[in-house]
Amino acid sequence: MKHNTMKKIMMAMALAAGVYAAANAQNSFKSNPGGFYLKGGVNFSNISVSGDGSVNSANSLTTFNVGFTGDIPLASVASLQMGLILNGKGSKTESFFDANDHSHNFYKVKFNPLYLELPANIVLKFPMDETSRFYAGAGPYVAMGIGGKVKGTQNFGGVTSTYEENIKFNDDDPTTSGQEDASVNKLRRFDYGVNFLAGFEFQRYMLGLNYGLGLAKIGSTQDNNNDKNKYRVFSVNLGVRF
Repeated sequence: MKHNTMKKIMMAMALAAGVYAAANAQNSFKSNPGGFYLKGGVNFSNISVSGDGSVNSANSLTTFNVGFTGDIPLASVASLQMGLILNGKGSKTESFFDANDHSHNFYKVKFNPLYLELPANIVLKFPMDETSRFYAGAGPYVAMGIGGKVKGTQNFGGVTSTYEENIKFNDDDPTTSGQEDASVNKLRRFDYGVNFLAGFEFQRYMLGLNYGLGLAKIGSTQDNNNDKNKYRVFSVNLGVRF
């Protein structure tokens, strides 16, 4: 009888401990519900122009991003975020023969490739209340070029002309390809780099900032000896959880 009583007490304590642990686990993830987000936003894209990775701010191109992100809770304050994003990248250039007259004698080009990007970010979350969180994180990305356009406008002697070309991708080996083949219209198909992100989650919404630091040379005939000619993309996006 004594043995049975002790057994019942131990079973009751184990059950109580299990219920307590389950309740704590549920509460710990209330501040990090995770989920599936549809998202989109605006990109401010550029390409580095020097060996140290700096850019010319005048060359920033406004484009877009759209896709989805899956937020997988790892703990009450951490998640793995992975997804598939259609990302516009590139830059623009403008040349004026007269710095004081931008209406005549100019040359303008917009270089806007499109990539399918796979990010994998670890984010830390800091609850502000029961339904909102601040988050920040980083992680690698890989991307594949799928299309895009180069558009140009030029004006000489009062005559304006335009052109448009499809962007071409290839996988030339920069150690064997001739430099005469290099151009901004002949790109490596694959890009890779690191994302840095921060933002807010509130109820079913996510408002975020992202900076994509490209680590691969964009030209198919270029090597990676310095940080010139690599993508730099600053993004603002809004997501809705389903």
